[in-house]
Amino acid sequence: MSETLQTTDIATSDADLLDRTAAAVRAAGAALRERFGDVVRYETREELMHALADNDNTALDILRPRLTSLRPGAGWVEDELDGGALPPGEWWVVDPAEGNVNHLHALPEWAVTATLVRENQPVLTVVHLPLTGETYTALSGAGAHLDGRPLHVSRTADLGLGIVATSQARPDEDEKVVRRVGSSITAMLFDALVVRTAVPATLHLTNVAAGRIDAFWQFAGARADLLPGALLVTEAGGRISDAEGRPWTPQSDSFLAAAPGVHAAAVATLSR
Repeated sequence: MSETLQTTDIATSDADLLDRTAAAVRAAGAALRERFGDVVRYETREELMHALADNDNTALDILRPRLTSLRPGAGWVEDELDGGALPPGEWWVVDPAEGNVNHLHALPEWAVTATLVRENQPVLTVVHLPLTGETYTALSGAGAHLDGRPLHVSRTADLGLGIVATSQARPDEDEKVVRRVGSSITAMLFDALVVRTAVPATLHLTNVAAGRIDAFWQFAGARADLLPGALLVTEAGGRISDAEGRPWTPQSDSFLAAAPGVHAAAVATLSR
């Protein structure tokens, strides 16, 4: 009885925590929306990094105190480009401006994300798109939602009829990874109906969770750009693996999220 009550209490607490996290993420998104509009000009990498940091800090000034107050004992991932496993316990994995470079270029594809990871498993996530006002949420074992409406991945069973997508994990990628990305796009151009390529990864993954596209893959990558979408897709009924079909972890060198009906075909294409 006590174990059942404890499990119920954790679930209730996480559901409340998800709502509070969403409020914090929306507030950060509103601050970034106020900064959006004109193309930010830069002539050097130093100027670019400074502009990116200004956006990050604008959101972090809101997110860090609010999320820390919700889970004072949770760790905080300082660099959204970090990968690999986390130490034991709870951690906030936050991307304060996912698609930051798009924001600087006055492009609409950017978001704010926050994911709580417990013992290296994402337990809740919020992805907010400030320009549309949409908020995607997922709670482990309780499904994925868009503004409260349940999400489900597509029922497509033929990769040849599917829309697929990929993303560039980061600038200055290793040559081997770049060539692997290029080969995978070529392979998918033969096997899928349409191939989309753009950053950031999270927005493709929200589309997989919503059933708008059928698969997303990426080589390399960081926790912050894959964990939110991984939980959303899983809770929406999709399949997560690496590009070879093996179980995915933050240490994996590839990532695949797909509707169940096309997952095996996507693996076959990416493994050629």
